[in-house]
Amino acid sequence: MAIAVLLDVSVGLDAQNGAGTPRVELRSAPALELPGEVDSNSPAVWDLVGGRNLLFVMTSMSGQPRRAWGRDLTSLGGARQVEFESPDGGVWMEAILQDVDGTWYGYFHNEVPATMCRGTTKVLPRIGAARSQDRGATWELLGVILEAPPRTYDCTTENTYFVGGVGDFSVQLDPDSQDVYFFYSLYLRSPAAQGVGVARLAWADRDAPSGKIMIWRNDAWIPATAFGPREEPRWLYPSASPIFPAAESWHDDDSAVDAFWGPSVHWNTYLSQYVMLLNRAKDGNYRSEGIYISYSPSLDPPTEWSAPVKILNGGAWYPQVIGLDTGSGTDKVAGEWARFYMMGTSHHLLHFIK
Repeated sequence: MAIAVLLDVSVGLDAQNGAGTPRVELRSAPALELPGEVDSNSPAVWDLVGGRNLLFVMTSMSGQPRRAWGRDLTSLGGARQVEFESPDGGVWMEAILQDVDGTWYGYFHNEVPATMCRGTTKVLPRIGAARSQDRGATWELLGVILEAPPRTYDCTTENTYFVGGVGDFSVQLDPDSQDVYFFYSLYLRSPAAQGVGVARLAWADRDAPSGKIMIWRNDAWIPATAFGPREEPRWLYPSASPIFPAAESWHDDDSAVDAFWGPSVHWNTYLSQYVMLLNRAKDGNYRSEGIYISYSPSLDPPTEWSAPVKILNGGAWYPQVIGLDTGSGTDKVAGEWARFYMMGTSHHLLHFIK
């Protein structure tokens, strides 16, 4: 493991939930930037190419994902555009899982124009899935796998970008490779249905995922409901019960907001716990009040996540880690030390303390 030389500076806030709960420190480090422009979480994958272990990173901007690769975070090449049969509204690739046979399964944020709201350029986000057999160079669309229930939008919203919908997410495959857990942002009209939601998809359904995801609602996993022709059904997905509810709505009559969004989850091998980083928005333009952290010993039930604690005032969109261990450190796995990124740029390491 290679750790950048640390400056003798600790920034941010003490993130401490009480006795027996981990805390984390931010340590200044030489700057690193992911190749390509960033407007979403940026998934990372290690893969063997010609007998060499290479790190691949995908970044997305304006609905177009790109990928870069290299020996490690310090040697990534330029970001190259990928081939994608994109649905209407473009693709922001937020998460990638690698199968044992080398196939990549990608999960993306997609934005549909809010044509039901006259005279607006705002959109409805949703989540889709795709598959790649060539390390992310080309992608086959597997379909939309999660969207907000009908008529849960607000055409008069003060939100700068969204009238409703779901998106801005990350995923984790459980240790037994049984289920994929989605941690996603809820932008539905009702304040009670805003915040951070959780859904799960059986890994066995990864090649035909439409209609298969289940939503955590009222302390139970609720399936989607089919409607329309049996041969080509459409799916109605229930709204989630947020594990971190919004304190002030995205869609009321003022621009003030108090809501967590953009969860990024990794398994921390040093803590033997899952760690979630979150942005806390303070207005409809997504200005950040701070970056927060939460911990959980397991993915299920979702109620085990600790109350989010601030680690940084202000900050930028899409806080995430990339682990430092060669061959295993990614946005989904990290150890005692990890690179801390916001908007694809890292000026700090995170040091986790038991």
